[in-house]
Order: sequence, then structure tokens, then C-alpha cells
Amino acid sequence: MFEEFVLAASTADLGEEPAARAHADAVEFRMDLANSPLDQLASYDGALPLLVTNRASWEGGEADGTARYDALSTAVDHDAVAAVDVELAALRGTRPDDAEESHAVALRETAREAGVDVVASVHDFESTPEPAALVDLLADAASEGDVGKLATTATAPADALAMLEATHEATAAGHRVATMCMGEAGRHTRAVAPVYGSKIGYAPVEAADATAPGQYSLATLRRLVDDLRASEAGDPSGD
Repeated sequence: MFEEFVLAASTADLGEEPAARAHADAVEFRMDLANSPLDQLASYDGALPLLVTNRASWEGGEADGTARYDALSTAVDHDAVAAVDVELAALRGTRPDDAEESHAVALRETAREAGVDVVASVHDFESTPEPAALVDLLADAASEGDVGKLATTATAPADALAMLEATHEATAAGHRVATMCMGEAGRHTRAVAPVYGSKIGYAPVEAADATAPGQYSLATLRRLVDDLRASEAGDPSGD
């Protein structure tokens, strides 16, 4: 699914999928924020493939306990689900709850048996490490999943620059990654990172429904990414 850049419309309501079709390549379904997420999946007949996320409370989401893995395991059996997000900390067993690792690894195997890609994710809501540390994190995440996702918090332009440098280095090393900086200081990285190799972008259909700090609206991010990539490729129409 992630051979080329994928722009995912982030939502907790699959009823928004028709409104996303004009700009998105996929839908990130935030199961942890959704009402009756499995019922929504069961009735989903949209055109866009789904990336399912059931974000743990310890990494910025609203899902608690290991029951979230049961919901994700059910989700990956749905024909429309093309990818699943699993936190790197769970896959690596660095959470205090030992059960996290076994559940996360089992989910990854279930996903791969179903032909569903795994996005191994890392979120830092406090800061952005140095570029070398970012590259190491991306390499670790990419080794555990089909794509390594890293979202950090930028408080200064140097943080955004560090993320873009790390994105370029990780991509050049052959890793498939998705990167962005949260917060106003790093907001532009959501549009610029794809130029340096980032494979996934996230945006709400409407800016008011953002699921992470600094997100653009879906239509805005689509335009920015397409214009920047066209300009980078030398396409005169990307003005």
C-alpha cells in the first residue's frame, strides 16, 4: 500500500469517507475515538482503503488495556482494511505491562497473514530528539513494521529541520518511513516531509476535527503536498 505517498483522512466516523474521496488516498480510522468502531467497520462500503488505529492512552490515544488488540485483530479481517497501526513500544516490549508485547506481536502476525501492512509508530509529545536519534528510531520502527512512523513535537525551526534530515537519511538507507512534527513550529513538515521520502500524511476532512496538534485540513494538505512534489519533479504545472 505504501510504495507511493498515501494521504490518509483521519477520522473516527467512517461516514466521512465520501467527503474524503476527492483528496485522500486512504482513511485512517481512529477506533479509539469512535463510537461502535466494529459496527462501523462491519457496515463500511466505502471506496477508500482503511488504516486502522486504536491508539493506546499511554501514547496519546484513548484506548486502555490489551482489549484494544482484540478489536484490531477483528478489524484486520475486514476486506477494506489495508493497514494497521501498532506502537513500536508495544512491539519492542518496552511498556511496563508485559502483556503488551505478546499482544502486539500476535496482532502483527495476524495482520501479515491477512495481507495487511503494519505501521509501527512512535509519538513524542514533548520534544524532537537529535537527528541521529531520530534516524535510529525510524530504523527500529521500520524493522518492526512495513512502515516506521515517527511523530515528534517541534518547539523551534531546528526541530523541524532535524526531522526532515532524519527522513532523508532513513529513506536513503532503504527504510520506508512516515514522519511529521506536531505543533505549530513543525506544522509545515506535514507538507514538506513527503518530498524527503515520507510515505504517509494524515489530515482531518475539516481542520476543526484534527486528531493531532498542527494538522492541516485534508484539502489543504493535498494541495500543499502535490504542489511541492510537482515542483520538486520539475513539473511547471505545480505552481
